[in-house]
Amino acid sequence: MTASIRAYTKVRRAPKPGSMIGVRLQDDALAALDAWITRQPDAPSRPEAIRRLIETGLRAEGEARDAGRAV
Repeated sequence: MTASIRAYTKVRRAPKPGSMIGVRLQDDALAALDAWITRQPDAPSRPEAIRRLIETGLRAEGEARDAGRAV
């Protein structure tokens, strides 16, 4: 019997120290997250998508604060 060949390889993030948290999302928030993922060119995993959205939100908040306006 021949060994099976994987058709794709998922790119994984290197493990970094940090705290693992659990997040429970309502159906509408999860659907919005999944829709955002499908619009990304690399289709990140849900955890990676949440990390990216948090980073984007925090960056926007910092830029707004620097510009002197509230978010």
